[in-house]
Amino acid sequence: MKVIARLLYPFSLLYGGVMRVRNTLYDQNFLKSNHFTVPVISIGNLTVGGTGKTPHVEYLLRLLNHKKTATLSRGYKRKIKGYILADASASAESLGDEPYQYYLDYPQVTVAVSEDRALGIKNLLDQKPDLDVIVLDDAFQHRGVTPSLNILLTDYARLFYQDLVLPAGRLREFPAGANRADVIIVTKCPEFIANAEMQKIKKLAVSYAQKEIPVFFTRYQYGNLVPCIAKQPVSNQILVITAIANAKPLIGYLQDQGYQVLHHYQFPDHHAFTKSDLKKIFADWQRYSQNNPVTIITTRKDAVKLANLITAPNWQNVPLFYLPIKVAFIKDQEDFDALILNHIANQSKPENN
Repeated sequence: MKVIARLLYPFSLLYGGVMRVRNTLYDQNFLKSNHFTVPVISIGNLTVGGTGKTPHVEYLLRLLNHKKTATLSRGYKRKIKGYILADASASAESLGDEPYQYYLDYPQVTVAVSEDRALGIKNLLDQKPDLDVIVLDDAFQHRGVTPSLNILLTDYARLFYQDLVLPAGRLREFPAGANRADVIIVTKCPEFIANAEMQKIKKLAVSYAQKEIPVFFTRYQYGNLVPCIAKQPVSNQILVITAIANAKPLIGYLQDQGYQVLHHYQFPDHHAFTKSDLKKIFADWQRYSQNNPVTIITTRKDAVKLANLITAPNWQNVPLFYLPIKVAFIKDQEDFDALILNHIANQSKPENN
C-alpha cells in the first residue's frame, strides 16, 4: 500500500462502514427500495468513473433495438434539475452529456433523466406505459430501485477486488457490494487475453459475489473517424480533446495507429466546454498548422458538447473528428445476448406477453 493510501486508509474504513450500514438498512427493508413490473436493467460499478458504462449501455440499446426501450440516467452535471423526458428541445446542458448522446444516436430509444431513479421510472411508465424494458445508467449504488437485473462493470486495469474504498482508493463501497450483482463484466481488456487469466479473474471476482454468477470480458473497438464539421483530410499529426474519466486507452490506440499526438487537452470528466476553451484550442491549432496539416480528434461524448461551440465561422474549415467506440466481447457474446433477451422475456408484464 502506498504511503498516501496508508494515511487515508482509516478514512476509507469510515466511509466504507457508512456505506455498509446504508446497504444493510436496504437489505433488511428498513429503507424502502422500489420494485417495478417492467424489466429494469442496471449498469453500474463499484468504482468512481472510468469503467466504460456508456459504451456498454449503448451495446444494450443496440441489442434491444427491436424492443420498446427507455434509458434513465441521473444526468450528471446538467444545468436543469428534476425529471426530464428528452425531446426536440433537449441539449447536453438540460440532460447531461451521455443522455444527450443516447438521444442523438438512438432515436428509437426513449431517453429520460432524474436524480430520483424511482420517481423517474414512475414518470416514464406514466408517459410510456407500453415500455418493454428500462436501462438504468450508473445506478449500482442507487438502492432506491431494485433492478430486475444488476450488471456490474469492473476495469481490467483496476479490478474492484484489488482496489480500496475512497479516499485511499476509488471504490464507492467495500468489494463485498459485488454480491448485489447478477452479472459481472470485466471491461477494457486487451485484445488478446489468455483463458487462464480470465479464469483467475473470474474466480477472484466471484468470491465477492453470488455463486455461479456469469462473468464476461469485453474490450474497446474503435471505428472510423467521423467529421464533426466539414469532411477534411486526416493528418497523422493530431490534437486530442477529451473530458472523460480515463483517456489513456484512447491515446494509446491513436499512437498505435501511427498518429503523433502534438497536444492532449485533458479536461475533467463531464467538463462543460466554454468559448474560452475553444478559443485557446483554435489558436493552438492555427499555430501547429503553420508548417504541416493538423487534425483535431475528440470522443463522441465530447463532440456532443462541442457542437454548439463550433458553429462560429472560423471553425467551419477546421478538421475536427470524433472517434466512435463500441464494446466487443472477448468470448461468449451469444451467451450474454441470450441472457439479456431471456431475462426480458421472463420478466415482462403479463399484458406484454
